[in-house]
Amino acid sequence: QVQLVESGGGLVQPGGSLRLSCAASGSIFSIDIMAWYRQAPGKQREWVATITSSSSTSTSYTNSVKGRFTISRDNAKNTVYLQMNSLKPEDTAVYYCYLKRVGVLESWGQGTQVTVSS
Repeated sequence: QVQLVESGGGLVQPGGSLRLSCAASGSIFSIDIMAWYRQAPGKQREWVATITSSSSTSTSYTNSVKGRFTISRDNAKNTVYLQMNSLKPEDTAVYYCYLKRVGVLESWGQGTQVTVSS
């Protein structure tokens, strides 16, 4: 099993930036699907972004964060990142890292709180 630990959350003013990190306890491979999800108070967990790099790197984003968030990964460091710019109050949520190794395992991190408020 691969353990995931998120970090980098905190309190930021609207328009500010944060960079979330997700460190894996074991090796992550190019075939692994890595993603970020978030859950706001009173709402269901929603998908934010995905990165895959089995043959070439591919990223996808939910519409509400396109152009503001960037997902990236460093397999050598077993780490996935989420750069969040132009943050809005509606981005406030607990952000979770997710790994899927098709047919082998799935893993979730414990989450990191992001609060956007003046």
